[in-house]
Amino acid sequence: MNEYFSLARFYDRLMRDSDYNAWADFVEAIFRRAGASPRSVLDLACGTGVLTCLLAERGYETIGVDLSEEMLMQARERAEASSCPVKPLWICQDLRELDLYGTSDATVCSFDGLNYVPPEDLGDVFRRVSYFTEPGGLFLFDVNTEEKFRRMDGMTYIDEDEDFFCAWRTDLDEEERALIYGVDIFWRVGETWRRGGEEHTEYIQDPERLAALLEENGFTLLARFGELELAPPSPGADRVFYLARNDRRLPGDQAIQ
Repeated sequence: MNEYFSLARFYDRLMRDSDYNAWADFVEAIFRRAGASPRSVLDLACGTGVLTCLLAERGYETIGVDLSEEMLMQARERAEASSCPVKPLWICQDLRELDLYGTSDATVCSFDGLNYVPPEDLGDVFRRVSYFTEPGGLFLFDVNTEEKFRRMDGMTYIDEDEDFFCAWRTDLDEEERALIYGVDIFWRVGETWRRGGEEHTEYIQDPERLAALLEENGFTLLARFGELELAPPSPGADRVFYLARNDRRLPGDQAIQ
C-alpha cells in the first residue's frame, strides 16, 4: 500500500473541488436507509480527516485510521480547529493490520481508499473490519471501477497556482491490473522552488470478488449505489458504493431496495 509524503501538505488543495459535505450527507442518508443509528464511526484511510471531522461535528464518536503520518498530522490540525464536540481519535495503521481497543457501530472507507489495497490482501482488511465493527453494524465503502481506470490510462493532469505546481501522469499496468499515478510536485519557499515526487498505485477490484470476500468474512452485501446516489450504479460508472452489514453473529436479511 502507498503512503502520502510530500503530497500530504497539498492534498486538501488538490481536493478542493470535492464536496465533503455531500459525502457526509450521503453517509447519513445510507444510515437512515438501513435503519441504523450508529453512535461511533470508524473512518478507514481517512487521509487528512475532512470527512472524519464532519462526522464528528455531526455528533458521532469517530476514529480515523490512515497509513500516512503526514496525512494524520494534517487531520489533527484540522480537528483542533474544528467545532467537534468530541475530537476524533487518530491512529496510524496499515488497514491489513488494523488493531483497535474496541468496536465501532459503523465503518466507512471513502474516496477509493480500498483501491490502494492489493487484491490479494483485501480479505485481510475485511477480516479486520469484521473484528472491529459491531455485529449488525454497517460497512460502507466505495471503489473506483475498471472502466474509470481504463478511461484514465495515459492521461496527464495539471494543478497549479502562484506557489504550487502538481503534475499527475497515469498508466494502466495490465499485468498488475492497476493504475499507476506518477506525481511531481513543485512548491515555492521564499524565492526558491522545491520539488517532490511520489508514485501511487490503485488496483482494480473485481465486483464479484468483493462480494465473495465480504461473505467469507461474515458480511451480508445489502446494496450497491452509484456515486453519492441512493440508486444502483449506472453501467460504466466511475465509482460504486458498497453497503454491507456485519452478520458474523446475526441471521441474514433481505437486501435494501
